[in-house]
Amino acid sequence: MIEPSRPREVSAPPALIAHIIYRLDVGGLENGLVNLINRLPPSRFRHAILCVDDYDAVFRQRLQVPVEVYALHKRAGQDLGLYVRLWRLLRRLRPAIVHTRNLSALESQLPAWLAGVRGRVHGEHGRDVHDLDNTRRKYRWLRRAFRPLVRRYIPLSRDLASYLIDDIGVSPARISTICNGVDLERFHPCPAERACRAVLSPGFAGPEPLVIGTIGRLERVKDQMTLARAFAELVASEPDGARRFRLVIVGDGSQREAIATFVRESGLDAIVWMAGTRNDVPECLRAFDVFVLPSLGEGISNTILEAMGSGLPVIATAVGGNGELVEPDVTGYLVPRADPSAIAERLRHYARHPAVRAEHARNARRRTERDFSLAGMVERYAQVYADLLDE
Repeated sequence: MIEPSRPREVSAPPALIAHIIYRLDVGGLENGLVNLINRLPPSRFRHAILCVDDYDAVFRQRLQVPVEVYALHKRAGQDLGLYVRLWRLLRRLRPAIVHTRNLSALESQLPAWLAGVRGRVHGEHGRDVHDLDNTRRKYRWLRRAFRPLVRRYIPLSRDLASYLIDDIGVSPARISTICNGVDLERFHPCPAERACRAVLSPGFAGPEPLVIGTIGRLERVKDQMTLARAFAELVASEPDGARRFRLVIVGDGSQREAIATFVRESGLDAIVWMAGTRNDVPECLRAFDVFVLPSLGEGISNTILEAMGSGLPVIATAVGGNGELVEPDVTGYLVPRADPSAIAERLRHYARHPAVRAEHARNARRRTERDFSLAGMVERYAQVYADLLDE
């Protein structure tokens, strides 16, 4: 007897996720997005990146899987045509999920809804430069107005989750807090103390000075000027400070000239290196002895996690999610924002107590291994996307 043939099981094609951000360029949010896309299983998900403004072609090359990147070229001011262009693009792409990030992309939830996209996610990655304390009524109103369109929120810190619940009125059931993860294979400690300094400028590569470093966009919200002032105070207050200390500022942006002018007028040109944008961030971190993040506002800082993964003690401002990463007196120190003297005092403490600095460095690496693996972050995002698809 011939048995009836059974129908073959056909696996579902990978679901398309349209990630909408303001601009694809160097930055913590963008680094996190690229890391996520590169590691989500391609058998389950494929991706498109829709930039409200534009994208940097060099940074785009960090994507290791096929991803279509679109620039919508938002015009200055209110550009209502942007939403028509976005609606048309979404109708053509027909993504299963739209994932917007931060306030600059939140309004894209409306064209996504009009285009019939059922899986709508919004991520909160940090504080807006114009609203560091999340108190501006306009921004609060915008978030409340678009709240009914968002099916799932992904804040990167407990601080941002509390803001969504307490101030925006989002139900906790719609919130999945997912902290950033760090690639611990790329970001690892230098195998021997101060043996990785070849990447630095010649006057900085010697084994003697304490190298203090920071990495980030040179914009007002990152406040590298406060670090420059703290460094000037440290050098002036310590014996033979110009020989004992070096400062490396990696990054570029609108504040570069102002910081460079302060450094020059303070007579610190020879011991402060404005390194600009670099493609060897892991190597730069391994060349530092201490990492400082002087931001006025943060969500969850990728750069702090990368510094901790690189085995560095971290001095960071007590803002946003920084306190969820830096354990005072364990992996580093928290200081008030816009306070050069507080940063200088902690740097002075590390300079005078190298054993404490080494202990904090070891603790920082262990903490990233335990709590902030990139694999864990990717798994949590994949679960949120899978839940939306199931719904």
